[in-house]
Amino acid sequence: VQLQASGGGLVQAGVSLRLSCAASGRTFDSYVMGWFRQAPGKELEFVAAISWSGVSTYFADSVKGRFTISRDNAKNTVYLQMNSLKPEDTAAYYCAADMGPIQAPHGDRYEYDYWGQGTEVTVSS
Repeated sequence: VQLQASGGGLVQAGVSLRLSCAASGRTFDSYVMGWFRQAPGKELEFVAAISWSGVSTYFADSVKGRFTISRDNAKNTVYLQMNSLKPEDTAAYYCAADMGPIQAPHGDRYEYDYWGQGTEVTVSS
């Protein structure tokens, strides 16, 4: 499975940005998909996850109410819509795929099997 994240950039605080993660190689619609981020000098942090069907989602408290996650299985793509961005959202954002057996969205980084290369998001104040 190959994951390609895109959509990052330099934005001002308060605006929105949408990240995309395109998957290829295997059946996408059976994976739990997640987004993680890593700020400079900090540990990798869970952001959001979505079940294979898209019905269930799960968010870190730090982004709840501001970020949404969705997926289009026909396009093999998962999205992270980021609203009301803050400087503390600055990080490299990574998408990841969990092939199972866990089917519910979750934030356990060690359960994710495949990772994309990351896309940089910088939020200026």
